[in-house]
Amino acid sequence: MEKSYSNLFTYDKDVSLKQSLPLAFEHLIAMIAGCIAPTLIFAGAAGLDNSDSILLVQMSLIGSALTTLLILYGPIKLVGSKLPMIYGVSFSYVPTMIALSGQFQTLGPINIVAIVLGAQLIASIVSLVFGYALKYVLPYFPPLVAGTVVLSIGLSLYPVALNYMGGGGDLSMAGWGAWQYWLIAAVTLLTNIIFTHFGKGMISLASVLLSMIVGYILAFFMGYVDLSPVANAGWFSIASPLHFGIRFEGSAIAAFIIIFIVTCIEGIGDMNSTTVGGMNRPATSDELRGGIIGFSVANIIGSFIGTLPTATFSQNAGIVSINKVINKKVFISASIMILIAGLVPKFSSLLLTIPFPVIGGATISVFAAITMNGIRMITSQPLSMRNTYIVGVSVAIGFGFTQVVTAAHNAGVTFMPQSLEVAIGSSPVVLTTIFAFFMNLLIPEKEEDK
Repeated sequence: MEKSYSNLFTYDKDVSLKQSLPLAFEHLIAMIAGCIAPTLIFAGAAGLDNSDSILLVQMSLIGSALTTLLILYGPIKLVGSKLPMIYGVSFSYVPTMIALSGQFQTLGPINIVAIVLGAQLIASIVSLVFGYALKYVLPYFPPLVAGTVVLSIGLSLYPVALNYMGGGGDLSMAGWGAWQYWLIAAVTLLTNIIFTHFGKGMISLASVLLSMIVGYILAFFMGYVDLSPVANAGWFSIASPLHFGIRFEGSAIAAFIIIFIVTCIEGIGDMNSTTVGGMNRPATSDELRGGIIGFSVANIIGSFIGTLPTATFSQNAGIVSINKVINKKVFISASIMILIAGLVPKFSSLLLTIPFPVIGGATISVFAAITMNGIRMITSQPLSMRNTYIVGVSVAIGFGFTQVVTAAHNAGVTFMPQSLEVAIGSSPVVLTTIFAFFMNLLIPEKEEDK
């Protein structure tokens, strides 16, 4: 890479805005749909009206920006990892929030949000304790286990990208799978490949952003970009603290504690994915502990200001693995952009005009990079019979069981309590993590396995 860009590959050195802004915008574009979509899905399930739905989306962006800044700066000892990462409202909590929306439907939309925020508050405190005790827990998560978690995260994201390429996350939507959507996605993916492998300098570094611009222009001329919401959106609005309130329900709290612990483990995987992919080293115990504590503190604050639970964003970790850019200024600039998007509805509405096929075509290579980071971590230990058995069985159980649960649910078959289905059957990462952890603990490790 040209010498003029060398500072981008260090964390603290100074870079110009000309260099940092395009790369920051790339991170913004990569996370914006993944941050807003869970909020919109929950707002619809809870039955919020349009004004409260918009406020919830805005607070999701504002909270995501503040979480990222807290992680980057680490203003208080032990709070923040100071790693080049982006945080946002996570899909990991969506199945649980939808289940809670159905369970407490009679209480009304505002109370449903209050129950979620109350559960988030208690679960955040539990994850804070988990973070403080991480040095005692970390030896049980060697590269074999952490790599298996990262691998499962990457594999679980492939259907998201492919569904987006077909037209959106909901396959029942009108027109899903139309050839026009696949064409837009294919052009976006092809330009991403060209920019990544044949471009030089900033063209290669910002390949995801540039491919999305190409895809966006194509979609615009094909009539798949609607700019009317931008004209109708306001310039500034924000929700007041405790706008939705906080309410405590035991079943919601129990479910959220499970999801938060799993999210902490996923966070360990994402932090390792970032350092392995961008810095050629595993994350240190202090970085992992600071990241989890910072994430927990941010979610405690988020429960009061109305931000739904956040987590590390794997797609942004994937971008770091692709372009190796780890400069703090890039991520601070991205955080400020996310904050502006939350404060200015007109800006956030413009970002929401990016068609799903464009996002899918641009991010599938990012998800592939995450998967390969997991494989790199796994192969840092010998591929002995014990180690390959742990990885293979964990992934098989995680993904196989999730597919069975989905098939049973679609067929109207119930074979387990809904709370348990939400906890372990909604995401393959959960069972993969649990099995990798316990098998590594229970199967004796020999010298050739280390």
